[in-house]
Order: sequence, then C-alpha cells, then structure tokens
Amino acid sequence: MISVEKALETILAGCCPLGFEKVNILEASGRVMGEDVIAQRDIPPSPNSAKDGYAVRSSDTKGAKSRTPVELKVIETIAAGSLPRKTVNKGQAARIMTGAVIPKGADAVVLREETEEKDKTVIMKTAVLRGAEVRFAGEDVKKGEIIIEKGSVLRPGHIGMLAALGKAFVTVYQKPRVAILCTGDELVELETDPSPGKIVNSNSYSLAAQVRECGGIPVMLGIGRDNRSDLVEKFELAGRSDVVLSSGGVSVGDYDFVKDVMGDLGNAMHFWKVAMRPGKPMAFGSLNGLPLFGLPGNPVSVMVSFEQLVRPYLLKMQGHKQIFRQIFKAVSAQTIRKETGFKHFMRAVVQKEGDRYVARLTGEQGSGILKSMMAANAFIVLDEDVSFVKKGDEVVVQMLDETMLRTDVPCFE
Repeated sequence: MISVEKALETILAGCCPLGFEKVNILEASGRVMGEDVIAQRDIPPSPNSAKDGYAVRSSDTKGAKSRTPVELKVIETIAAGSLPRKTVNKGQAARIMTGAVIPKGADAVVLREETEEKDKTVIMKTAVLRGAEVRFAGEDVKKGEIIIEKGSVLRPGHIGMLAALGKAFVTVYQKPRVAILCTGDELVELETDPSPGKIVNSNSYSLAAQVRECGGIPVMLGIGRDNRSDLVEKFELAGRSDVVLSSGGVSVGDYDFVKDVMGDLGNAMHFWKVAMRPGKPMAFGSLNGLPLFGLPGNPVSVMVSFEQLVRPYLLKMQGHKQIFRQIFKAVSAQTIRKETGFKHFMRAVVQKEGDRYVARLTGEQGSGILKSMMAANAFIVLDEDVSFVKKGDEVVVQMLDETMLRTDVPCFE
C-alpha cells in the first residue's frame, strides 16, 4: 500500500500531453491553446467614438460652460459602420455615433447630453480635453503583439478576442477519449427495475460526468461481468481510447478479477491499494500501453479516487499547467474522529462566515452515501497521522465547486 502522494507521483511521471487539433472557436472554450496567437491588425483599426455625441477640436470648446456655451456648426452625421466624408475645421463639429470613426481634424468627443442642438449648429455646455471619449487605434491590440500564449486556458474573454482578431479556428490540445467500464454481476443498466440483490449502475454515469467536467470524452463500455472472458473482451474494446477507467473488481473477493486481468493483458501493475479513505482498493497499470485505472466499486470511493488520482492525469494530458484543485484553510464546524494510517477525504460544505471559512461535513461519510457527495463543494483533507479534530480547529479543505457556497445544507454538529 502506498501513499496518495506516491501514487500521484507514479501516475503523473508517465503522463505526456496529447497532440494538437484545430477546432472552431465555438468549441474552444475551456481548451488549452497549442499555439501563440499573434495579432495581424490593430484593434481598434482606427480612432473611434466611445459614446454618442459630437466630434470636435478640443481647442474649440475651451471655456465652454452652461452659462457661457460655445456654438459650433454641424457639418455631417457619422453613423457606426460608415466613414467620415469631411474634415472638422475650426468652429465646426460632426454628429457621431458610438463606434464611428473620428473624422480628420477632430481630437475629442463631447457627450450628446452635454450639448443642445439648434438648427444646423450645436451648443457646447462643457469643455473637453484632447482624447476625451476617443478610442485610439491599437488601444486594445497592436499589430504583431502576442495576444494569447500557447498553454493558455481559453475562457469566454479569449473567445471574444479570437473573434475580434478574425480567427475562426485555433490549434488546441486534443481531448482524451476515456473508456469507462463498471464491473459486477450485481449491476443492471438504467431504466431497469433491479431485482433483489441487484443495483443500478450509477458509477458509469458519475465517472462520465467527472470526465466531461475536466474536458475528456467519456466512452461508455457498459457493464463487465464477473468472469475473465467478459472482462478481457471489454478491455480489448477499450484499446481505441487514450485512458481506461474501470470500477469494481480490484478488492480481495473471489470474483474481483480486474487487477488480475490487468496483469494478463498489459504490463505489471504499478501499484494496488492506496492509503486513502475512501478509495483504498485502487490499482494503476497499463493495457497494451494505455494507462488503466482500476477504481473501487463503492459510489463515493470511485468519485474520490477519480478526483485525487485520475483528474490531474487527464488535465495534464490536455496541456493544463494547473492540474490540482484549490486548497486552503478553514475552521471545522464539528469534532471529527478518524483512523490513522490513511489520508481521509471527507465530504463537506465550505462557506465564508465573516472573515473566515467554515467547513461542515455533509452527513454520513460511508463510501456508499452518494447524497453526502452530492451536497459537497469540498473535501476536508486529514493526513494519515491525524486521528482527532476538535470543533474550531483549522483544517485543510480542497475545493470541488467554489460556486456552491450554500446555506441550505443541514449542519451536523
């Protein structure tokens, strides 16, 4: 049995990013850039107005106030998308709309609400400085500038910038195809009424959701029965994927064949059993060169094992540099007892209360209690040598979802 840290070190040591592919920018959000994006033009390409108003020579507005306004002749109206036809000379102004190109001669814009129209003239009630309400050429982006660096994770702002630069397609790291196989004669598929002794296969779906959440493509292999021939057949189908996940069959029961089949089909396993709760019966090896994670069978154990050991691997495969969840300190809202020798990941809700974060367990911590996993936005992480945490003690928390700062979860004091 090895530590979580040693397991991670072993897993990540053999992980290399996948290749690249070109995708439409609508499909690129959340992906990692595989190229530098260099601006081929200035943005904006020409000086334009930031507001509706009048393009003027700032010197013509000097001294303008409500009591001593300045009157200028309006020579044209410039709509967004059209070009100015005239030059603004001394004593003149051009009516201009937001985004329209500033005409020659003008160097500022007076807001429409600071003026009063009168026949073919406009009365200025305020003075402006040069550059007022003008967006200058290249103010946002300069031609030749590296706008998005290789390795950047693309967010909505990046997508908008790519569109502004006229790039419809970008090169990104590929998504891993992740084969998912859940094993056990007790499992039945969705929409099946389970007979006595049978349970619905939920692990395939929680794993598929976790794979999607970190950018992978789940490949559902269905249920593997508790016999070698069926498992061998299913694992051979998994060979078209980049990573293989199995759930169940890695414990010590008479029908737990997965770890044996892993040894038969691939290389020797790198490890079996990790000093963590939940998730101790966890195997890692290879299947004809593909990484194969033999995850536990209990619903919470499989999700915790994925979070700690599989998710970082999948993110690294996609070129991510930040592959671990955010970790910080919080105050425990209750007393906690645990066995030593294992690192525990306890389901919790973390909330900010005043100037501190408080962590509360979401209920029973058994490895089959999915409800407590559903309610959690974090794990309380307790090291191997910790056996007791008092209410009010500081604990380490690993965030799962920082948007779930919930107040509607029962407090188990």
